[in-house]
Amino acid sequence: MHLFLKCTDFSNLCSKSLHQMIRYTPSNQLSIVEFKTPFQLHLDRQNRWVKLAAAIPWDSLAQIYYRCMSADKGAPSLDARIVIGSLIIKHKLKLDDREVVETIRENMYLQYFLGLSS
Repeated sequence: MHLFLKCTDFSNLCSKSLHQMIRYTPSNQLSIVEFKTPFQLHLDRQNRWVKLAAAIPWDSLAQIYYRCMSADKGAPSLDARIVIGSLIIKHKLKLDDREVVETIRENMYLQYFLGLSS
C-alpha cells in the first residue's frame, strides 16, 4: 500500500497536485505494535538485507530523489524506496535489470528491503 506524500514531509515539493503525482511511504511511519506482517513473523533479523534496510536513511534519499520530479506533470511516480532499493540490489548483486525484477520477485528479504509489507 502506498501513502501519498504530505506537503509537511517535503516542503520544497508542495503543490496542489502533489498528492496525485508523488507517492511515498515514509520509513518512520507509525505502526501498530501488535500487528505483525507476514515478513515480521518469518524474517531473520540478522539477515543482511534486514540489517541494511534499517541502516539506510530512506526518507533522506527519497527527499533527494523527489527534488527532480514535477509535482504536476507526467505519470505518478514509483515509490522512491522501491526505485532506490532496486538500484542498490542491482549493483550489490551485479544483476541486469530483468534479473533484478526476477530476484526481487523470488526473495522475501529483498521485498522487505524495498519496503513491501508482504
